[in-house]
Amino acid sequence: MIKCKWAIFLVCSLLAFPPPSVAAGASENFTLLDTPAAVPEISFEDGTGKPKTLADFSGKVVLLNIWATWCAPCRKEMPTLDRLQAKLGGPDFEVVALSMDRKGPDAVKKFFAETGVTRLALNIDTSAKVMFTLGAVGLPMTVLINRDGKEIGRLIGPAEWDSPDMVDFIRSRIAASPKGKG
Repeated sequence: MIKCKWAIFLVCSLLAFPPPSVAAGASENFTLLDTPAAVPEISFEDGTGKPKTLADFSGKVVLLNIWATWCAPCRKEMPTLDRLQAKLGGPDFEVVALSMDRKGPDAVKKFFAETGVTRLALNIDTSAKVMFTLGAVGLPMTVLINRDGKEIGRLIGPAEWDSPDMVDFIRSRIAASPKGKG
């Protein structure tokens, strides 16, 4: 009887909260939220040890990628993020690649050199608290954030961030989030 009640509760919960829509032009794993959601406050450090938060990127659309050097899919994905930053990075958009490496910035610098990453800033959270704060169930995880600092979608798992469809999708999100209008 308890199992039956639990199953009914689970089904009702799923029906009460329909899943967010899948983003056209993006990876099938990328989901857009129907309504932008607040992003919990997170803190991390840059490559020099300076404290950073997402507020440091206010006014930009941010693609926050949570990753680690020991993560095999991240190793393949990181150069595509670097190329996306080269194509779209600037006053309106930034890829914030946030490493969860406990070995510190030197491990990330070595990884960047090995994989040819030159355009991404080094950001690191050696405590991995950001993973838990954002509810990451694995790596990599990417959160798309509008100019007002609200989450508009996320992708769990790797993606080809520099593919034409993905670049067009990100451009559309930048255009949909004009300065001063979120």
